[in-house]
Amino acid sequence: MLKQSIKQLVITTCVALLPLTLQADEFTKQDLKLWQDEFMTVVGEGRKVFTDPKLGTNGVVCAQCHPNGANTHPETYPKFQKQLGRVAQMWEMVNWCIRNPLEGKDLAVDDPRMTAILSYIAFERRGVKMEPGKH
Repeated sequence: MLKQSIKQLVITTCVALLPLTLQADEFTKQDLKLWQDEFMTVVGEGRKVFTDPKLGTNGVVCAQCHPNGANTHPETYPKFQKQLGRVAQMWEMVNWCIRNPLEGKDLAVDDPRMTAILSYIAFERRGVKMEPGKH
């Protein structure tokens, strides 16, 4: 009898809380448009940084090796990176490229330019299946 009462209480509580959990993921069309517009603004900034020779010191830009974000494969990170000798995140490889081919200084992971670069790269690869660890 006690088990039945506890079971009924749990079911009743879950049913009562269900509308609250459903509402947590509901967004208005206006919210979605605003957020998409903000994302696309950052993607545009990423394109600018990706083609900005001031990111490094030698005039080389990311887009010279990776036109339109090509051959960056953000969908495969985290993964083992031979250049670093360990499993790395995408931002770490962005900094490797800034340090080496561009002869520039690392960006902090929370630098708005890093966010913009990562957003641009991810946008260019949209629709590609996520496959962390793949080479």
